[in-house]
Amino acid sequence: MASLLPSFFGSRKTNAFDPFSLDIRDPSEDLFSSTPVNAPASTRETSAFVNARIDWKETPEAHVFRADLPGLGKAEVRVEVEEGRILQISGERSEEDEGKNDKWHRIERSSGKFVRRFRLPRNAKMDQVKASMENGVLTVTVPKDEEKKLEVKAIDISG
Repeated sequence: MASLLPSFFGSRKTNAFDPFSLDIRDPSEDLFSSTPVNAPASTRETSAFVNARIDWKETPEAHVFRADLPGLGKAEVRVEVEEGRILQISGERSEEDEGKNDKWHRIERSSGKFVRRFRLPRNAKMDQVKASMENGVLTVTVPKDEEKKLEVKAIDISG
């Protein structure tokens, strides 16, 4: 309830690390707001599509990244590799189309862009990166070079 109080007094701060501070519409807010719920997006404050949550695990064969991207298809997501062993995952969720006669009661889903960048270790095979998307979960697999085992060679001592 405390997260709703600032919106009653006009302060609409957002914090990317606090999901409860995002700009979430509450119907009771209309009692204190001069902007109608069905106003065009340009007159309403909109929240950004906050950084996607991404897990990174390392297996003996690969580095595996999984990102929850509900509602996005592969056309809205980009996976790129850059010099310096950088993996970049980005995307965009567009705003909902608004009809002239639409009356919104609640807007909680965020829209906007996100970008996440990861510097991979030297053992990453950057030329063999693969990505797949299923049920709103993006999986990026970066194969690893086999670890070279150090050879120990005994040296004969003369004399």
